This record gives sequence, structure tokens and C-alpha cells, in this order.
Amino acid sequence: MNYSRLSAIHPHSPLYLALSVTLSFPILADDSIERFEVVGEQHSHHNTAQSMNQLLQQMGVDFSAAGGVSALPVMNGMMGDRIKVLIDGMDITAACANQMNPPLSYISASQLSAAQVVAGVSPVSAGGDNIAGVISVAASAPMFSDDTSLRWQGGYLSSQYRSGSDAVVVGAGATVASKSWAFDYRGSYEDANSYQDGHGDKVLDTLYRSQNHVLSTAWRDQVQTVTLKLSHQYIPFQGFANQYMDMTNNRSSGVNLNYQRQFDTGELQARVNWHGVSHEMGFFTEEKLGVMPMNTDADDYSYDLRWTQTVWENAELRLGQEYHEFRIDDSWPAVAGSAMMGPNDYININNGKRQRIAAFAELAKPLTPTWWMSLGARFEHVVTNADPVQSYNSMTMMGMPNVDYQAALAFNAAERKASDNLWDAVLQLRYQINEMQQIEFGFAVKNRAPNLYERYSWGRGVMASTMIGWFGDGNGYVGDIQLKPETAYTSSLEYSANFSRWQFSSSLWYSKVDDYIDTKVIGSFNRSGLDNGVRNLLQFTNVDATLYGANLSAAALLSDGNAGEWSLRGKLSSSHGERDTDNQPLYQISPLKTELALEHQLGRWQSQLNWQFVGSKSRVDGNRLENPTHSYHLVNVSTQFNVADFTISLAVENLLDRYYQQPLGGVSLAEYRADASQGFQQLAGPGRSFNVGLSYQF
Repeated sequence: MNYSRLSAIHPHSPLYLALSVTLSFPILADDSIERFEVVGEQHSHHNTAQSMNQLLQQMGVDFSAAGGVSALPVMNGMMGDRIKVLIDGMDITAACANQMNPPLSYISASQLSAAQVVAGVSPVSAGGDNIAGVISVAASAPMFSDDTSLRWQGGYLSSQYRSGSDAVVVGAGATVASKSWAFDYRGSYEDANSYQDGHGDKVLDTLYRSQNHVLSTAWRDQVQTVTLKLSHQYIPFQGFANQYMDMTNNRSSGVNLNYQRQFDTGELQARVNWHGVSHEMGFFTEEKLGVMPMNTDADDYSYDLRWTQTVWENAELRLGQEYHEFRIDDSWPAVAGSAMMGPNDYININNGKRQRIAAFAELAKPLTPTWWMSLGARFEHVVTNADPVQSYNSMTMMGMPNVDYQAALAFNAAERKASDNLWDAVLQLRYQINEMQQIEFGFAVKNRAPNLYERYSWGRGVMASTMIGWFGDGNGYVGDIQLKPETAYTSSLEYSANFSRWQFSSSLWYSKVDDYIDTKVIGSFNRSGLDNGVRNLLQFTNVDATLYGANLSAAALLSDGNAGEWSLRGKLSSSHGERDTDNQPLYQISPLKTELALEHQLGRWQSQLNWQFVGSKSRVDGNRLENPTHSYHLVNVSTQFNVADFTISLAVENLLDRYYQQPLGGVSLAEYRADASQGFQQLAGPGRSFNVGLSYQF
């Protein structure tokens, strides 16, 4: 790829940003091939126009709907824990039976300084314990100055308003630095009501409020850098329309210490992390009423050691050793006066532990002037365990056995400790066709061990089982201690072309997954008594599955003259997933998606007209009673103008106010509880929203 031709485009233009997130193919070779790695870095550290999800969607990530700041990423048809998400290098675990606090909920778009997305065939050095890929985002990087004394380097204030949900977003940041020291703060606050759909109706229980803070301190000399980051998050409430429960409190703190040192023969990086969270679920709004508290306390502890060295013939060797431990206590306090939810606290996971110790080696080497190779192997030893549990009570109800009490006895009598040995291997080959074109082949064997909820969710009653699950489908879930790790055999083929006025990339991927953690139906229930009120009781189980898909993207510079730069960008993605035994669809596979954008850049003025089309979803998971959805299209328009130190952003999302149901949205349990006669309707997407943003850099 010829970087000089790409860099000729204005570095802050929409076309450049589109190419940055589209053509992110790392290249490493000899003098005839440059190393070019675009990681989707956000050029404006005070973004007022986009959310974190919107930024990552430009990089090929889909999202399964959840709360306003807690949507779960989907890559190559796989969601949740199958994707490794790193925040400033920290491995953070979702500490909730519904995964209401996933890693990406701990950072906002205004705090983001860089992001990298590697789907499918990701290098072993990027992270283990995943089969779908790696998302790595950073809140800030040390920014030193040339002065010997501390001086003010800059700051920002930003704000945004979105009419569709009456959302207010505020961000602030500041940097003070010298040649040896750097201090940086970034914070954000967001408050939103429940949004309206394309019919003008309120989509119940989609309101939320959150704040995030990151304070970093860094020191360096000629050969080493030490960075300390302190993070804090507070979410007093967050509605989850597609879950039976809501978030009523989420407080977390984190410490991230990173050390880097240059040696004559290589580079050493050492990182130590801690992240703790206190999480509560319950009910807080009249839009979804109920009484039931659920409390979770959890901690992540980890360290990461890496050595990078140039060895023979320009080859780069990477060696690493990692340790990660996750501990969690999940209990549901007894409800006073309730015969069913008392007199004991329901102990869901007691002193749960998940320990991973890993080591990897990776070699990247140019083979010829046109061929490049990367080869890596990783070993992980994963141990999970949990202590005895208890149900609310041992009483029978109307002569029926207490299935939760019996399940607790069986769980406590079982051998709960499980150990898994995982081997990952990745091979990547890249061929430089000419200065402008390249083709890459990748093959990976990747593994993921079950999470604690997949193994240790033991309740069999309707109430207990419906508290488990991050799928937004209204079904109940039961764990299985005997679950095996998932093993994915993934191959990919990528082609990219980068010419002076247009760029194109395409990728095909195929994954054969042994012991994919899916579900089997072990019962059903109907709380409404109506024909459309049936849901299934599901148990996690291993099946073999196959997933494949294609992604195409292109960008072209149409004109560059006195009228400014006009460019056109397009994307298309398609994926397919099914169980091997019966060829039935897997859950939440995205339908065909296309996007076309006309972009304009004139000096400090940038504008975009965007059209999105999502095809109908007819292949649905029968086990989870997944709903089909109709096709739809959306039109969005936005403009941004820089005046001195001010940036003004204006946008209209869903310009035509189309009503649509989200294919990956799950069902609206809030609507079901308000009116069960309509059954489990798919969650509707937002209607038209007028957005305005203002930021000031000083």
C-alpha cells in the first residue's frame, strides 16, 4: 500500500477517516513494502458527533442491542465473550448475569484516542480466549512536550444534544506536560430519556445516565516510559428494554500501570491491572415495574509481560506471558414479605473464580521482496471454580417440587472445578501484487473457555432462569458445569487496492467451530397464558457450527477543486451461521447490510449524506424463538464546521423517520410487561433525531 498517496488526502477529511477504518491492513516487509497500520485513531479527542458504537461500526463491528451504553459487540456473526475487548490493554470481564456492564461500557467516545479492530484471524499477540476477534481501544496516550518544566498543553470542553431521546452529553479534558512528565484527564457525562421510534411512540425502558473519568500520569527518560491510569465509572441507572431486569447502580474503579523500556536488542513492556465493580440490578422506572434486587461484586486482576526483538533478516520476534484472574460474588437479596423470594438470599454464584495463565510466541518476517509471513502460537491454561450455593427456600408451591432447591443440592454435590488447556495457532501470508495492490491469506485455530455464567448458572425455576442470559430474547437459561471450550478453525482471504483516487478492499471468511456453546430446549413456560406468550427454558450445550461471510468496502475521490473534495464511500457485509447437526440458524446473525455515503470537504467544513440498507431477516433461531424482521433503509445527514477553536456539529439521524425493528435487538420485554397481548415484539429502532454538538479546544 502506498501511504504517500493516501496521506495526500486531507488528514481530517471524511474520505481519509473512511479509508482509515476500511483499509486497516497491517503490512510489514522489507524496504519495498512499508509497514502501514491504521488503527481507526480518532483525530478529534473531543468528538461531539458520534457515540462509541458508531465509531466502531465504521470499523466493521455490529452491536446486539442492550442498554444505552452497554450494547454487546458482534463480529463475524459472534457476540459477547467470543470477542476479546481490551480497554487500555486491560482485560475486563462483564460482571453481570445479563452482561449489563461489558468492557466497552467503561469508555466513551469523547475519551477515545485510538481503536483497533481485528476480526477472525487475529495475531496471538493481540489476545487469547476469543474466537471472533479482538477490539482494542485506548482512552489516552502520554503526550509529552519539549519543555523542561510543566506547561499547559491544551484542553477541551464538548457538549451534544440529541432530540430523539432528549440526550445531553458533556465531555472535558486537559493536558499538562513537560519533557519528562505528562498529566492528562478525560471525563464524560451522559443523560438520556427513552427514545422514540419512527411512529413517534416511546420505546419503553431505554433511558440511562452515566459518567466516566480517566486520569493518567506518565514519566519518561531516554529509554523508558512509565504510565499510570486511574479510571472511575458511575451509572446510577440504565434501562434494558430487552431484559427482565434493569441496572440500578454500577460503580467501578480501575488501576492500570504500564512500563516500557527500550534496549539495544529489543523492547520490554510490562502491564499490571486491577478493575473492581459493584453492580446492582432491580427496577427504577415506571416504564418497567417490579421488585427484586440482584447484587454483584467482582474484580479483575491481570498482568502482561511482552518482549519484542528484531532477529535475523529483519524478522520481528514477540514473546509474551499473561495472567488474568476474575472473581465474582452474585447474590439476590431476599424480598421482605415475599413467599417466593425469601427468607434466604438466593446465592447465584458464590466466590466464583476464573483464572487464565498464558504464554505466546510470534514471528513476523518478510520472506521475499513481495511475500510476508506471520506465525504465532499461544497456550492458555484456564481454571474455573465456584463454592456452594443456596435457593431462596426449600418450600414446595401448591404441591409442586421446588426445582431451585433441588438444583442447588445437585450443584453443591457436583465437582465444580474445571480445567481447560487451550492451544491457539495463527498463520498469515501476505503477497504484494504491485505497489498498489496486495492479497492476504490467514488461518487460525482459536479457543475460548466457557464463562462463569455459562458453567455455573444452576437455577431451574422460571424466575431464576430468566434472570440469566445476555441475549435479549426473554428465554430462561441454565448453565452446565461440563461445558467444553469452543475451538474455531478460521480462514480468511483479503484483497485490497489503493490507487490515487480510489481504494477497494474485500474479505471472505469461514469458521468451523467445534463445541460452539449454544442451547438446547429443556422446557417452556408461559407467564401470560396467551398463545403468543410462550418462551423456552434453555440449557447451554456444546454443538458444532459453521459460520461464513463476506465484507466489501470502497472509497473514491470524485473531485478535488475550488468546490472542495467530493468523495463516495460504500460498504457491504453478509454473514451466515448454522448448527452442523440440523443446519438450523444460529442466533442473532446479521442480515445483508449495505451503506453508501457522499462526503464533502471544503476547508474547515465537512458534510456527509449517508444511506443504509438492512435486508430482511428470515433465518431465525427456533430454540430461542427469534423473531424475523423486515428490511429497511435509513438516511442520515451531518455537517461539521471548525471556527478558530470551536467545532460545531449538526446531524439528523433517520431523516425520513422510518419505523424499523432491529435485527439484533432482541424482544422488548418492557413492552411485553406493559401489554402482554402483543406477545414478544422485536425491539424497535430510534426514529428521527436532530443532533447538535459544540466543542471548544483551548
